[in-house]
Amino acid sequence: MSTQTGASFKKEFLAFFRTRTFLTIALVIVGLAIVIPLMVTGMGLFMGEMSEFYEELGTDVTGMTEALSESAIIGVQSSIESISSVGLIITVIMLNKFAGGEQKRRSIIIPRSSGLRSFAYIFPKFIIYPLSILILSIAGAFTSWLISIPLFTENNLTANGVLLAGVLTGVTLMLYVCFHLTLGTATGKAGMSSAICITMAFILPGVLSQIVDGNLYNPFTLELLVIPVLQSRSISATMLQDILVTIGFALGIMVILFLVALFAQNAKRIDNRGNEIDL
Repeated sequence: MSTQTGASFKKEFLAFFRTRTFLTIALVIVGLAIVIPLMVTGMGLFMGEMSEFYEELGTDVTGMTEALSESAIIGVQSSIESISSVGLIITVIMLNKFAGGEQKRRSIIIPRSSGLRSFAYIFPKFIIYPLSILILSIAGAFTSWLISIPLFTENNLTANGVLLAGVLTGVTLMLYVCFHLTLGTATGKAGMSSAICITMAFILPGVLSQIVDGNLYNPFTLELLVIPVLQSRSISATMLQDILVTIGFALGIMVILFLVALFAQNAKRIDNRGNEIDL
């Protein structure tokens, strides 16, 4: 690793932590992992207390009440769904300043003029931020499991299943973070990039799951594999192999996104003669 790349890693790392961006994202993901199981069991208790009222309306909520307090799977599953949606939105927005936001503030002009290479500028972003999101997603899955154990009557989850569910969630978030980094750094418009990535995250899984038969080998529907993974008492070797291949496809797309971002940076020409940046 060159001195310049090492300095860029240090710069990105310090910026990520000193601006409390990492802390904010961590609090959101871990907070969702704690709050969502509590909300699920709270809803079950509420419906149980209101059962007589529902019976007067001709609705039997006994089965639903039991379901909301029976299995720890529903607590972890609900938490992961929230992390994949709310957590993704917060993560992408919080990373705006690193996904091309510095170009809008012109803070990249002086480093470029001093010889900052495109590789040293781009590469640390594609390592620090995606890996941080993966680690936080796994931590969120295990936190949700620990919270769900005393809340639900049946703990029918395994550590391997929770770990794999966290990895699937993390790789999904990594994929959209890489899209954000590529589009944001290539255009210098982080706000537009985050809006596009959030829209993609909500539309693509549903659309692709309808087009493609099954969710295996489709990196954009990885999060839809979380439910069968959590519900499996033991994950078969065949299923694990298929999931690893799908994750491999996702990692391949991330590498391609990095190369696209690097190519876009190398193709840029910055004109500092006027008052505005010409990208």
